[in-house]
Amino acid sequence: MKSLVVEGRDHSFDGLFPFHFVQGRSMTATDAVEIESHSLSHVGKVRRDNQDAVRLCDPNDEFSAAAGHLYGIADGMGGYAHGGVASSLALQTFFETFYAADGASPLQKFRVSIQNANLSVYQTAQRMAAGRMGTTLTAVNIIAKKIYVGHVGDSRAYLVRGNKVSLLTNDHTRVGELVRMRVLAPERVRTHSQRSILEKCLGLNLFVQPDIFQIPVENGDTIILCTDGIWSVIEDEEFGQLSGESTSVENLSQRIFDLAMERESDDNLSLIALRLHNLGTHKEIDIGKRPWSLQRLFRRTDK
Repeated sequence: MKSLVVEGRDHSFDGLFPFHFVQGRSMTATDAVEIESHSLSHVGKVRRDNQDAVRLCDPNDEFSAAAGHLYGIADGMGGYAHGGVASSLALQTFFETFYAADGASPLQKFRVSIQNANLSVYQTAQRMAAGRMGTTLTAVNIIAKKIYVGHVGDSRAYLVRGNKVSLLTNDHTRVGELVRMRVLAPERVRTHSQRSILEKCLGLNLFVQPDIFQIPVENGDTIILCTDGIWSVIEDEEFGQLSGESTSVENLSQRIFDLAMERESDDNLSLIALRLHNLGTHKEIDIGKRPWSLQRLFRRTDK
């Protein structure tokens, strides 16, 4: 069960569908990028509803091709109303805003898209009189040999290169803060009694301060996005081992899922696995750009 220091958390794909996956291998003539992708979301063994959400870019969509390859995962707040609504709405708003910000840099797109997703969840909770709704959000945008990351909450992004695994994101939790203060060893996070107490997420306040950054990537790298139902029962180095033993990202996703189920994860299980086969050279497409502005992209707050 998730909880928050100041206020709270739950999440969703539709509870009617206990298992969901999307896979593909995308290569476009526009940017010569080839990225193998696979996503999986499952209710798990304990929860009644799946309150996670995942979203992959459509490589055949002209807006997607112009903006680079975009992927996101969200985990709605357990213990609060409509967590599934929050996670799905946050990803929908994030993707729509990101693609609409066609005159902005990737880092600007992340800032405005995450703020807009936060505002959308916040306003929806007010209109529905649903109490507090919240969700994590972790997203990556791959453009040529750079990956841009936007992150709020305790879902995670990993980079696997050869035999080395790097955790790219910080957990916005009480326990994560103890690790950053060097009060708690990183290996104790998974078993700590307060591991799931969030200090930051989308939807609880009018504004949020996300982590946004960029790092270089190489052909052959594997990227894994996952919710805490996955990483809480799988060690960082095991992601690298499983990646090295898997012939495809579909196989990698399934092996990660099977291991999490075998270890009796008590949460929803969601992940996105990406393997970068050919990063190419990014070229923007002229799709009738409009002048970009924050005012145009932000949803009105007086509705």
